[in-house]
Amino acid sequence: MIITEREKKFKEIEEEIYKYVCGEGVKLIGNLLRQIDLKIGYWRDRKKYRDKGIRKSVIKTVMGEVEYSRKVYESEENGEKEYHYLVDEMLGIKNGVGSISENLCEKIIESVCEEPYRKAAERISGLGNQSLSHQGIWNVVQAMGTRVETEEKAAALRAKRSEGRGETETKVLFEEHDGTYLTLQGKSREKRGSQAEMKVGIAYSGWEKTGTDSYNTREKVAYAGFDEPKAFYAGKEGAIADYYNVDEIEMRILNGDGASWIKGSVIDENTYYQLDPYHRNRAIGRYVNDEERRGELRELLYNNEMGKLLRTIQTYAAESAGDEERQQEHEGYTKLLSYYSNNKDGLIPYNQRDMTLPPPTGDTVYRNLGTMESNIFSLIGFRMKGRRANWSICGGNHLAKLLTLKNTGRLTQALDKITEPQCVQPTSPTLSATKVPPKVGKGWNGFIHAAIPCTIHWLKDLCKIRFPVDSF
Repeated sequence: MIITEREKKFKEIEEEIYKYVCGEGVKLIGNLLRQIDLKIGYWRDRKKYRDKGIRKSVIKTVMGEVEYSRKVYESEENGEKEYHYLVDEMLGIKNGVGSISENLCEKIIESVCEEPYRKAAERISGLGNQSLSHQGIWNVVQAMGTRVETEEKAAALRAKRSEGRGETETKVLFEEHDGTYLTLQGKSREKRGSQAEMKVGIAYSGWEKTGTDSYNTREKVAYAGFDEPKAFYAGKEGAIADYYNVDEIEMRILNGDGASWIKGSVIDENTYYQLDPYHRNRAIGRYVNDEERRGELRELLYNNEMGKLLRTIQTYAAESAGDEERQQEHEGYTKLLSYYSNNKDGLIPYNQRDMTLPPPTGDTVYRNLGTMESNIFSLIGFRMKGRRANWSICGGNHLAKLLTLKNTGRLTQALDKITEPQCVQPTSPTLSATKVPPKVGKGWNGFIHAAIPCTIHWLKDLCKIRFPVDSF
């Protein structure tokens, strides 16, 4: 790059230097992988791992495509031959998706959680000297979403067996459930109609003060999916038991809008259901047109005179029955009476009932429930609603899993936990050196086990290592 050829803007200089540095980084990684592969080959158990030649590979990284060569080894276990790329297994190169590195996968997921697949592809392609299509981005999301979904099912099974591994302790757990309808496409549309409900559940231990009049929920976990109620309960309980020590929970407070599938989540006598204050208060304005009667009913509601409230609504419904001119008014009272009657036990907020909660610990405080509308938007609505977005059941589920992890600050931790190398057996019992499968077998139990430190001095020293030619 010669700056004096013409006048350059700083942006152009920055972009060219960035590409140059990425290119050098790609070369360094390729050289380093070759040196590590030589070292592994030198120290391997030669009786167990037979050298079957060199194979080339390419992996997409945040800096660009890294081309490198490494040896493939043949071993035999229980009478079956297996093939290993020891350097790939040792470094966890296949922890990503296909030829995409784990680090780049994380960048892709973070971008996709904010913007559509095409824009994410453009953004990621600008990271280095490479090109990723929106289909490639979509493939990464499906692969990672599948892994998260698999882990969620495992967590649900552990919760069912009372084997949850959560360590966070709280005496009171607050839960809120709600759903939002998303537009479907393709075969999902044919099977389930134009829309399906994405069920969302969150749980947290309380609130912490973040400003003069602002509070945030503490230790929040979330679960979402196009699930039937039974599957939703199992998945939600798995997410809770995987983070919280459920044996220490003495009381649960469940907040919902009155939907039957939400009330079905009341699992025992220590779970107290309350009707979401926003939906509870909004119902009067939605079903009652007379302003004076609205005020009267709201006063009864806010004073927790629920028995008198239901009797008053019933009286208004009865006096308007049979009058054709007041048919619409009658229907409104009838719907309001039904809504409140079906949620009679939850009309009074938990903190206004005659019940004693275990005291909060540390900086935690207890407040009024009702954060779900905001959470529905931040967890699902912002990314998955609007912009003419259409989803398949499978694709929507996978993205929703990643969105809930990202918005609760657990995306990187979750991906680190689930991106273990996948063990794949060769499809045929014997293969020639020219037909070694790209995916490797059970892993390497050889001489070197320690993770490779990542420091510049170590990299320089390792790249200087030379081994006797006749040793290989």
